[in-house]
Parts: sequence; structure tokens; C-alpha cells
Amino acid sequence: MEENLAVVLYRKREEIPKCDIVLENRPIKEPDKDEVLIRIHSVGICGSDVHFWLDGRIGDFILEDCMVSGHEASGTVVKCGTGVSHLQTGDRVSIEPGYPLINDEYSRSGRYNLSPMYFCSCPPHHGTLQKYYTHRASYCYKLPDNITLEEGALIEPLSVGIHACRRAEIDLGHKVLVCGAGPIGLVSMIVAKAMGAAAVVITDLHEDRLEKAKEMGADCTIKITKGESAQETAKRIREALGAMADRTIECTGAESAIQSGIYATKSGGCMALVGFGPDLVSVPLVNAATREVDIKGVHRYKNTWPAAISMLATGRIDVKSLVTQRFPMSKSQEAFECSCDSKGIKVIIQCHLKDQ
Repeated sequence: MEENLAVVLYRKREEIPKCDIVLENRPIKEPDKDEVLIRIHSVGICGSDVHFWLDGRIGDFILEDCMVSGHEASGTVVKCGTGVSHLQTGDRVSIEPGYPLINDEYSRSGRYNLSPMYFCSCPPHHGTLQKYYTHRASYCYKLPDNITLEEGALIEPLSVGIHACRRAEIDLGHKVLVCGAGPIGLVSMIVAKAMGAAAVVITDLHEDRLEKAKEMGADCTIKITKGESAQETAKRIREALGAMADRTIECTGAESAIQSGIYATKSGGCMALVGFGPDLVSVPLVNAATREVDIKGVHRYKNTWPAAISMLATGRIDVKSLVTQRFPMSKSQEAFECSCDSKGIKVIIQCHLKDQ
């Protein structure tokens, strides 16, 4: 088997970026009886990957030394553990990067995303941005022939959108506000429409991202103006939708977006918080409380891969246009910089030269 080249973040300094991006060969882990060894094809660069590179941490997850990056991944099974029966060598799979480490009340009730987790590229666990990666077989999902491996890597961000829309309880006829037209905002938008939303308006600071949202089916886009009050933004949203939003999915983490989202959501409605921002933000809590606007947290996803695969396989949704740049592993530094500068929507790193 060829060498196992990997993209590794090394914590080196206090100034930003706090980590070096290093290409190095790593050991190939033999699969245990419940694991499979995967030849990785595509890995998407996520905002969290960029945060670890720049800041060396996300909240309480701190990179102390080094970590293989990447968690949006797909590939081909090259070896199965002795206890694996649902997969075989040659199967193309999408990887769900997180699974519970203990059988607690959350995992028993199906909310395993709230349990202590193994999660790729979240310290102290290494990620998928390497040529060969070993993972728990029950969290690897076989792809139908009509889903490409690149689409398989996009199932991870798509799953965030599915879980967010489920948490917001989006239903037929709802008018939906999505704050932020990055990858997660865009997948949330297309999932909301697939779940029956009558109209979706999406907001962002960047015109190019709003143009992409229009291409992917947004009913209306709103360019946020810096310095505009949350109430003024909410008024523009209400005018665009023709009413207050039944459901809001906040994907930026920005204080101003959370504020405008609350003001723009109808009484008795719901806002799901997906984006990560500062630990403490100022929000119009009394306004939300007196109007019974439910505010729900969204933590990754749970039980979403089968639904995502079905939606892709039947053509109900299309994520291919999310990919705007592709890089070989040798240009991983450039790929991270591209993601950091918001020069594209979704950046993909292809791990093997012959797959490019």
C-alpha cells in the first residue's frame, strides 16, 4: 500500500495563524473487528477546520500539540474488520465523523450527538484528511451508484442542515428565514424547501454568496448593511417574506444576526441556532419570551445520513454546485487560505492524484 500522506495542524505560535499546516506520512491503523479501513477520496474544508488552524481552538476544544485535520469525507473501503458484515472491500462510503463513546441516556434515546463523542479533527481525535483512514464501520454508509464520492463528502454539511431544519420543525407552507449564505446556510435553505417551506429568504454580507443562494433556489435574498439596526433588518425581512418568519435558522453566530432573527420571527415561532459566535451575546430575550419565540440549540446532527443519502439519490436535492474549488493534498495550505478568505463556497481536497 502506498504511503499515508496526511494534512496535520501543528500548534506553533501565539500569533495568528497559531498552527502550521504540515504534510507528513502517518501510520495506517489496522481496523479492529468493528472498523473499516478507507481509502479517502474527497475531504471538504469546514469553518471549524479553519478555526483550529487560525486559533488553535474552538471553545473548550483546544489543540495542544498536533492533529490531522478534516471531517467531511468519503472514500472506498479497502479492508474490513472481522465483525463487519454490512460493508465489504470496494464499497464506496460516506463517513459520519462522530459517534458516542459511552452508552448513556442520550445515546439510548437516539440523541447520541449529546453524548461524550469521538469526533474527527476535534482534539484529541485525528481527522480524515489523510490518504487512508480507519473508522467505526457502523458510522460508514454505503453510497448508491448514482451518488459521487464528492457528493458523499458533502453529506456531512448537508446533515447539519437536515438536523437544523428538524430542530426548527419546518413543515409544509412555512415561511423561513436563513441567516448566512455560507455552506451551512445554503444546505439549510435547500433542505427547508425540500421539507415543504413555501418561501425561504436568506441574508448575508457578501453579494457573491447571495448570488449562489439565488442559483440554488432562494425565493429572496437580502444583503446585510453594516451599521443597520436589528429592527431595521427584521423589517426588510418581513417585507421580503410578506409576513414574519414562521421559522428562522441562524447560521452565522453573529450577535446582530441573532437579534434580527428574533425580531423577524413570528410569535409562537422558532429560531434554531446553528452558527458559532462569541460565548456571550446580547439578545432581546424579553421580546422572545413575551412572544413565545422558541430558541433551540443545534449541535452537529443525529440520525441524518440515511435521509441525506435518500434525498441525494432520488434527486430531491442537489449539492454539487456547492463545490467551487478543488485542490490536491499538496496544495492544502492554499485550500485553507481559500476557505479562510471566503473566496469560494465549499473547498474540496482530493487525496489521491488519480482521483483528481
